[in-house]
Amino acid sequence: MKIAVIGAGPAGMAAALEAARQGAAVTLFERNADIGRKLLVTGSGRCNLTNDAVAPEKYTCADPQWMHALLGAFGVRELTGLLRKTGIPVYKTADGWYYPLSNSAHSVADAFHQALLLANVSVRMKAMVREIQSAEKGFLLALAGEESAGSAGFQKVIIAAGGTAQPKFGSRGELFPVLERLGHTLLPKRPALAPVEADLQSLKHLLGVRMDAGVELWNGAQRVAASAGNIIFTEWGINGPGVMDISHFISADPGAKFELSLDFLRFVETEFLGLFAEKRGSSVPLKVFLEGFFPPKTASLLPQLAGFSEGIPLNRIEEAELPKMVQSLRSVRLKVRGVKGFDVCQLSAGGVPVTEADPLTLESRMVKGLHLTGETLDVAGPCGGFNLHFAFSSGALAGQAAAKELV
Repeated sequence: MKIAVIGAGPAGMAAALEAARQGAAVTLFERNADIGRKLLVTGSGRCNLTNDAVAPEKYTCADPQWMHALLGAFGVRELTGLLRKTGIPVYKTADGWYYPLSNSAHSVADAFHQALLLANVSVRMKAMVREIQSAEKGFLLALAGEESAGSAGFQKVIIAAGGTAQPKFGSRGELFPVLERLGHTLLPKRPALAPVEADLQSLKHLLGVRMDAGVELWNGAQRVAASAGNIIFTEWGINGPGVMDISHFISADPGAKFELSLDFLRFVETEFLGLFAEKRGSSVPLKVFLEGFFPPKTASLLPQLAGFSEGIPLNRIEEAELPKMVQSLRSVRLKVRGVKGFDVCQLSAGGVPVTEADPLTLESRMVKGLHLTGETLDVAGPCGGFNLHFAFSSGALAGQAAAKELV
């Protein structure tokens, strides 16, 4: 019984390994010279594998119940078990983020590679699949590459070729037209987990500053999305997880007049208001007080946003002016111009809607024996291991199901 897995990223490696462990004869095709190439840059090279906060509501897709079913079948416990069986022990940070004990994405890729070889998976590097055609007993793949030119037949095919983010690592979306010809809907691919281009306006003096903040995305009077996390002010806008997590909403509606609302008190509000009440009667300058919570450049700018001099003593601020000052720190508006493109984004949204695949087997509802995983499907989660979790879990479920159906 023969299964082809196309793409040796996280989803493809998990799919091939799980199918082989079930007894299937698996061939893994990868266009790069090494497996897991895109995996190597995840988590700044540490490989953030999953997160205790993984839950259906964290993901954007066509059907939240679909994601609920998938995560119910393959959650954090199942993934960490798969990783341990593969030789990848993990640890969890205080905030619930999981990393390999080695703190090395290279070691994760190496462990998967060795496990694949031990499971007798035939790994075909520098091999590209150009076409997939339905055949009498499965599928016929048209191949290209240094040692893979020609065609090959398989009874099952698992697509794990990624999306269109960071094409330098090999993900170029070349199989999406093939899936469309096979009958699938193809939603336009668009950047996700991308830096946001915005007019900094009054915040232009914060270039290079990194800080934690709350972030909301507004379209007129409608709040579209909200996030919170680290942000970095740049010449062209804002980078960092705090804005990247909501970037797919911007790329989904490029004609909208979005605004970002930044809440500088999001992570410090309780301490800020408590200490301000204690120091209310003192002559401590406002800038000096603010430096207890923010970087110096930020502490110098925030009084201006509230209409105060940075040197004004706290005891000179009128009681009636306090709400205005606090509100000015909670809601700083910036006009959005767009998002950075596929070359720099970490994920691509779009592709095949999840409703066209079974959530427990990832089998196509249009083509029996074809399974769709990872960025092939229109799913976007936040930074923090959520998208790697979806890649591993969708791949593992697809591999298990494809092999079981052959028995």
